[in-house]
Amino acid sequence: DPASPFVTSGVRIGTPAVTSRGMRETEMVTIGKLITAVAEDLEGSAEKVKAEVRALCERFPLYN
Repeated sequence: DPASPFVTSGVRIGTPAVTSRGMRETEMVTIGKLITAVAEDLEGSAEKVKAEVRALCERFPLYN
């Protein structure tokens, strides 16, 4: 999003929460795909996305 953070023009997603877990670019691609799945079809993708998010968080626990 090229607009200033002070202009409401899109969705901004920060990475500190995922990088503090040790996630890298590969996991961000996965997270982006999960966000897209929910945005395109919440009802049809909710259970699968929940399972994938849970698995991702288990692979990268917040506290080691």
